[in-house]
Amino acid sequence: MEWLEAIVLGVVQGLTEFLPVSSSGHLVLTQDLLGYTPGGGIVFEVAVHLATLVAIALFYRVRVSSLLLGALKGQADAWRYAMKLVVATLPAVAVALLARDFIESQFESPTVAAALLLVTGFIVWSTRWTITRGESIEPTWTQALIIGCAQAFAILPGISRSGTTVATAMALGMAPLAAAEFSFMMGIIAMAGAAVLLLPDILNADASLLGSIMAGSIAALVSGLAALVAFVWLLKTQRFYVFAWYAWGAGLAYLTYLYLR
Repeated sequence: MEWLEAIVLGVVQGLTEFLPVSSSGHLVLTQDLLGYTPGGGIVFEVAVHLATLVAIALFYRVRVSSLLLGALKGQADAWRYAMKLVVATLPAVAVALLARDFIESQFESPTVAAALLLVTGFIVWSTRWTITRGESIEPTWTQALIIGCAQAFAILPGISRSGTTVATAMALGMAPLAAAEFSFMMGIIAMAGAAVLLLPDILNADASLLGSIMAGSIAALVSGLAALVAFVWLLKTQRFYVFAWYAWGAGLAYLTYLYLR
């Protein structure tokens, strides 16, 4: 049964990682609903996030390859884009280092996750007015830092990382698909850094839980690829904002459930 529950959580992570509905919030709520936490909380959280980052690398393999090759060849545009990604990652690194205990405690509260889903709804709804205005294909240095601050805020469960960073980028004038690309490239760096910070916890995880962690990760990878395709389609068809209704509904429904149980 442990593997089945891990797979369910992996699918939840994969489907919600790229859709603007907060994968971390859904994991917290699903774990609370099932009364089960595979692998001990944040270790499982990082493992399934890494699986969805593999999905990003596969989906954007051409762009990732061009950046890596360009950087190795010393191309100025590749280095500039890469350094902007680094700048955008710094706020999340600072928050992770300075407030790790506080952040981990929030992952234990379904009330926090449900309430912050309501905030995500308002963030996603704001794209109704920005999705057609942006034309820039790359952020400025200042914009990269601002988008990074949005990513740092999205460390909290219930705040969608993809939704918040893409909404922020579009509000700053970036074109939708360019905003998504920058957001997901940031995600690769941020989650790789989180994995390094939590490497001791991952290595010391109970061996009996490694199987369920692996099962959940594979489920997250497969479902994540499907969700990533859907995410890009939503941007192209300018229907991104409709997920605000889902975030509001899910948040209110779970807060009601918590109040009544």
